[in-house]
Amino acid sequence: MNLHEERSQWRRIADFPLMAMLIALVIAIACFTAGALIAQFLLPPTPALPRQTRFDLVSIPILLIAYEFLIRHLGERPKDDYRDPRALRNLGLGLAAGFALFSVAVGIAALMGVYRITGPGDASGLVAALVGSAIFPAVSEELVFRGIMFRWIEEFGGSWMALLLTSALFGAVHLSNHGATWIAAVFIAFEAGIMLGAAYMLTRSLWMPMGIHAAWNFAQGELYDIPVSGHAEKALVKAQLSGPPLLTGNGFGLEASLIAMVIATAFGAWLLWLAIQRGQLMSPWWVRRRAIKAT
Repeated sequence: MNLHEERSQWRRIADFPLMAMLIALVIAIACFTAGALIAQFLLPPTPALPRQTRFDLVSIPILLIAYEFLIRHLGERPKDDYRDPRALRNLGLGLAAGFALFSVAVGIAALMGVYRITGPGDASGLVAALVGSAIFPAVSEELVFRGIMFRWIEEFGGSWMALLLTSALFGAVHLSNHGATWIAAVFIAFEAGIMLGAAYMLTRSLWMPMGIHAAWNFAQGELYDIPVSGHAEKALVKAQLSGPPLLTGNGFGLEASLIAMVIATAFGAWLLWLAIQRGQLMSPWWVRRRAIKAT
């Protein structure tokens, strides 16, 4: 075997969907590690920028640079999930949908007597909270779960496998958060996993899922004073959730409630239906290969 053939063989191995996914995940972990080291040792600590905020601000550009120069070139079918001619439109629709969905959930919770505003809030930490609870999760989690995991699991096992596994994993990673329960993880797997995965399938870019994710978190934490996945944030109002755990989220946040789960899952199912209607359902790798050989 000559050198050219050997390189071609290694390239084929690296381009296999699951191998490309593993390489991309290693790159993403390296980006998070670099962000943590820079935030800890190279940036001077200031009261206005706590360490977590410094980490968020540093990690976002590192991730995006790594994506553009490395991750998007991986695999048999290189693709840039940020290059979307309708990027602003899809981002705007995502932001509007995320805000509207959570506002409807809060409205229903208020009508049922489990949510009430108790007074004015504190906007002093709004910028840091916006970065930490909305922008950073939207960029980093969507890149990892949809731009890396969903993309290559789908390329290997098809859309249904990608939706099932990424939804389950997205719910499971929230088990490490404060106040998390298995019910919260299952609800997030359904409401967020399906909704964000379907938004990615429908648009084939990261802009809509990022918009939904960011607006959902911002509305929850900074507008309505509800814990975001177990983390309390400073908000424009002071509010209280009280009542049955299935309706309040049991301290984890309204996203772990039956109210939000039903609303968001129904919306996600609608997005999924649209994606299927528009021919965005992908068959597994082996089915596509068999079809190619048959022709």
